[in-house]
Amino acid sequence: MCALFGLVDYGNKFSARQKNKIISVLSEECEIRGTDATGIAYNSNGRLHIFKRAVPAHKMRYRLPENADIIMGHTRMTTQGSETFNYNNHPFFGTANGVNFALAHNGVLHNDTLLRKSEKLPETHIRTDSYVAVQLIEKKKSLDFASLKNMAEKVAGSFCFTVLTDRNELYFVKGDNPLSLYKFDGFYIYASTEEILKNTLQKLNLSKYSRVNINCGDILKLDSNGAVEVGHFDFHEAFYGGYGGYFSETDEDYLEELSLLYGIKPEDILTLLDYGFGVFDIEKILCCPEIMRDYFRGIGTR
Repeated sequence: MCALFGLVDYGNKFSARQKNKIISVLSEECEIRGTDATGIAYNSNGRLHIFKRAVPAHKMRYRLPENADIIMGHTRMTTQGSETFNYNNHPFFGTANGVNFALAHNGVLHNDTLLRKSEKLPETHIRTDSYVAVQLIEKKKSLDFASLKNMAEKVAGSFCFTVLTDRNELYFVKGDNPLSLYKFDGFYIYASTEEILKNTLQKLNLSKYSRVNINCGDILKLDSNGAVEVGHFDFHEAFYGGYGGYFSETDEDYLEELSLLYGIKPEDILTLLDYGFGVFDIEKILCCPEIMRDYFRGIGTR
């Protein structure tokens, strides 16, 4: 469980000091979903900048410049790839046909190892599952609705992605993980949950907003002028169809991947399947050792 957050100041409503304040308060509210690392990305003077550290948000000191119109952020709860190595933290840098971009992810991807094999993606020292999304975009050699659709339909797991380009375009790729986006007069603010946003707005004394609808399977693009474009990807194929292929007794490669990722035996995963747990339940169990121990303790007494 991580958090996405950010600001799109398309109306030039805020000074650098005010932007730093907004991002500081917003990111600290996001600590409820992760404190292992914090990172932001923004454009300044025609260049994409990424600033990230293995610290909780309240220990970050932001120095956003006046001309940073779009700020994309992430707070992390580590599931794969140690946060002590900063290259494992979000946002991640990528480049596609001369366009530089930063990508952040909320969720857990299950098939990153399989995708690196099947798509013949290059070896990387980055161990975070999310980074396979960067590699899929880079393989298409473009960053647009088509390449994001391709990526979203190939990854299997829970996700919501944000992608910021050096052209000052911010994309949201909405899977089953939550995202709330509010529009104000001259700016947008977003975060992974409505609770985070409401707490932030109360502390910043901001009001008079409208909700922007973004549903599973949507790809939404905002630019520095506040213009909105919407595309789509096949949500059911990405999640249910993909999971059906991976959670299978005959898929030895995937069982081995889960075994290595979570340090448990493949037969334990099959036990959960046999007892009727769905794939989303299994994800929660594997991500939380305490829940996993309780479930297996309960199964053992039956």
